[in-house]
Amino acid sequence: MRLGLLNLVIAFAGAAVWATPPEFTHKLKESVAPPRGWERHGPAPPDHIIKLRIGLPQPSFPELERHLYEVSDPDHERYGQHLSKEEVEALVAPHPESVELVSQWLAEHGFDESDLERSSAKDWVTIRVPVRVAEMMLDTTYSVWKHNDGDYLVRTTSYSVPEHLHDHIDVIQPTTMFGRFKGQKSTIHSVEDVPEQKNTVALTSTHAATAPVVDASCNTTITVRCLKQLYNAVNYTVKAAKNNSVALTGYLEQFANIQDLQSFYAEQVPAAVGTNFTVISVNGGLNNQTLAEAGAEANLDVQFAFGVSFPTPGTYYTTAGRPPFIPDIGTPTDTNEPYTDWLDFILSHPNPPLSISTSYGDDEQTVPESFARRACAGFAQLGVRGVSLMFSSGDGGVGDGEEDPALQQCFTNDGKNATKFIPGFPASCPFVTAVGGTTFVPETGIFFSGGGFSNFFKRPSYQDVAVKNFLGRLPKGIYKGLFNPAGRAIPDVAAQSNRFRIFLSGRPVLIGGTSASSPAFAGFVALLNDARLAKGLPPLGFLNPFLYTKGVSGFNDITTGNNPGCGTPGFNATQGWDAVTGLGTPNFGKLVKLVT
Repeated sequence: MRLGLLNLVIAFAGAAVWATPPEFTHKLKESVAPPRGWERHGPAPPDHIIKLRIGLPQPSFPELERHLYEVSDPDHERYGQHLSKEEVEALVAPHPESVELVSQWLAEHGFDESDLERSSAKDWVTIRVPVRVAEMMLDTTYSVWKHNDGDYLVRTTSYSVPEHLHDHIDVIQPTTMFGRFKGQKSTIHSVEDVPEQKNTVALTSTHAATAPVVDASCNTTITVRCLKQLYNAVNYTVKAAKNNSVALTGYLEQFANIQDLQSFYAEQVPAAVGTNFTVISVNGGLNNQTLAEAGAEANLDVQFAFGVSFPTPGTYYTTAGRPPFIPDIGTPTDTNEPYTDWLDFILSHPNPPLSISTSYGDDEQTVPESFARRACAGFAQLGVRGVSLMFSSGDGGVGDGEEDPALQQCFTNDGKNATKFIPGFPASCPFVTAVGGTTFVPETGIFFSGGGFSNFFKRPSYQDVAVKNFLGRLPKGIYKGLFNPAGRAIPDVAAQSNRFRIFLSGRPVLIGGTSASSPAFAGFVALLNDARLAKGLPPLGFLNPFLYTKGVSGFNDITTGNNPGCGTPGFNATQGWDAVTGLGTPNFGKLVKLVT
């Protein structure tokens, strides 16, 4: 059935029917326990439209992963030899039999090729269907689910597909995903303008001998100047801006206000006044420049990432989609996690930006493992193409994202209600760089810095030495059963994350969270790429194999602070890698020598 007829079919449901497929034996594909905090509110409206994404297997993905680690390992002869878009798509393409069988199944339910949206590599197929058709296709029943904070979703707790398709479909969503992609920011505090303080204080850290002095005001207010002082980049001059790029992703109706950016530049980066960034709307993402409607998250991201990396060209992706369903107003479409729409878009682009930060995430356990693995595989595709991806590590310490540790619910979603630390996703994907948070001068790990160990992804080999050292120093017994010591560990690195001075709706405010750390770190990665490009070297791409080997000496080791949650003190920052601040904060002056 063509999409152009979809509304007509819905309006005249009594007069028209979807094609009745032949009988198949359905077999359960995925099932989840009703997640904590959600209760079934009622039946899903049968004509409610779902944007259904079907992931086809990627049989050659292990080969792509091999390429990724080789081109990202600074000791490998192929370091920096990133793959092209076409080479990557060939490595993630599904088997032709999978494409054919899934296409036949969809045709048997009334869809022809013009109704299907295929990803650039043909490994995802997207269709828009009413609930009643999705229920027939997946032998399931959708319901409206209500969260205890008032959000609604249209989801099911299990679905099936014809048995002969089980080896040809990895995942179908939205079905069992109850995640709510959210910004990683803490409370915003409005403040009065404060004159810049002239006195300074020496940075006391293991790298004090090579670091410049830092304005005393940086203990209470973080500016671009503070970050460049703290991270030893005051005297760096951008040399290859025309070949470089840095970008930010925005979701949930967030957009960055240009007038606010100009106010920020006038105060903190005067040379940038009058310059702008590129805005790209994905699936109708908003870019309303009404000053009063500016997004705090978006403004924070663009002002600091672009402020640190100026004059590197910047891009802001505003992606439409908000999963919560509003039953009383007949929401026309229930989207999937919107970052996968952005991922489809950016993977189809021949020249994606070289440094990209995302300040959004979710509790790992609210995302089905099958979906998390497919999204993570998408991030790997960007890495092997030479893109560095940064994600905020989260603002709940070792807990579930609730900033107040006393309110955290640290229980598993598997029906056992076991007490466990709650890692965040996508930060837990081993193919991205997770950025935690620090505060003050000298720096200390901040209490809300998300850290811990994945329950989905095993620890990658690049973390073995650093993480085993950390685990070996943990007190015996205290953490027993609370985390998966064999899991991918987060964060990888850290940066300042508190009291960032931005302009929002025409006024200066202070804002914090690992949503500040990630774009700030991405700005410094853009400067490292600039240094490489200026010498004719390729961009850094996937950072982690470098960070945990040659890059270790380019970080300020943070040895104080902890990230409480789940009724515990959480983990402690300590010598070497730790689950609060990772390897530490960047010493740009050292890193630039290491990468060039």
